[in-house]
Amino acid sequence: MQCNNCSVMELEFEIKVTGDTNRAALPQIVEYMERRGISVKAKELGLIVPESGAKEFMDFCHHFMKTEQVMFRINREPWKPFAEIEAVMDMQWIDEVIQKEMISCHYQPIVDAYGKIYAYEMLARFQNEDGSVIYPGEIFPAAKSRGRLYALDRVCRMTAVKYAVALKEAKAFINFIPTSIYSPEFCLRSTTHLANQLGVNPEQLVFEVVETEKVEDLDHLKTILAYYKEKGFEYALDDVGEGYSTIEMLTDLKPNYMKLDMQYVQDVANDAAKQKVALKFLQRALDVGSVPLAEGIEERADFDWLKQQGYQLFQGYYFGKPSPTPMEVDMALAL
Repeated sequence: MQCNNCSVMELEFEIKVTGDTNRAALPQIVEYMERRGISVKAKELGLIVPESGAKEFMDFCHHFMKTEQVMFRINREPWKPFAEIEAVMDMQWIDEVIQKEMISCHYQPIVDAYGKIYAYEMLARFQNEDGSVIYPGEIFPAAKSRGRLYALDRVCRMTAVKYAVALKEAKAFINFIPTSIYSPEFCLRSTTHLANQLGVNPEQLVFEVVETEKVEDLDHLKTILAYYKEKGFEYALDDVGEGYSTIEMLTDLKPNYMKLDMQYVQDVANDAAKQKVALKFLQRALDVGSVPLAEGIEERADFDWLKQQGYQLFQGYYFGKPSPTPMEVDMALAL
């Protein structure tokens, strides 16, 4: 069974009002909207209105209520000022992107110290029905504003698994947002089922925690990672940097791979401060049994320096930009 957060159902706006004038107007609003055939649910301090009727509710509010004393929210998220409700409605296009799965993947190579392709990171790409590109900088804020991050993360994850079929022996690194997963057993069941259905070896898939540094609920993350491990998948921590937690915490998470944030990779060959961070990171990774991976490499000098220190995997434009098809030739001959 699919939860409401993973499906794209019509939004319901929960409205909360304060002030005598606004509260006095509530019964009139409910009566008016019911006459218009709009299903509303009255509450003690407000009401719940479907998005299809939200525009009429907005018009009523602007004429008969003090909007600065009105708040709204969706999916039990934090309350927001009523003035922001229109912006949420303007982002309705994201629902169609998710429902119609207007998503593809590009492959970016991850190589070993000899330039041999070890894996590809599966990077989501989005498009409108006319084929025009929608950039991630537009997609994720839109999804967040409408409470669709959960549904978007799921469809991106499923798409990446489908694209992993094109790989032979190389692994596929697939991003996921930990906060989008409520219960691993239910939220990830469709992902594991799809991998089995397509004949993808679980050991070929590496699920990569997006924005590792911003994860607050570590117990929840550990539950997710334990589920992945149980099903035979590997996992990686992304964008790990100077301030990331303690060695004890990393030992507890036991990631198969740890990615050094690109801000510490680029120009590391010439920057003593970045070298210090890179070496500390390397030691932490080795101490907890993780494979150290440096991402964002654009210059040969940085690759050479990191390789000499003991880094094992590398990613960046120096080895290849994201492409609609996997690279067929290893970088080994070029290195």
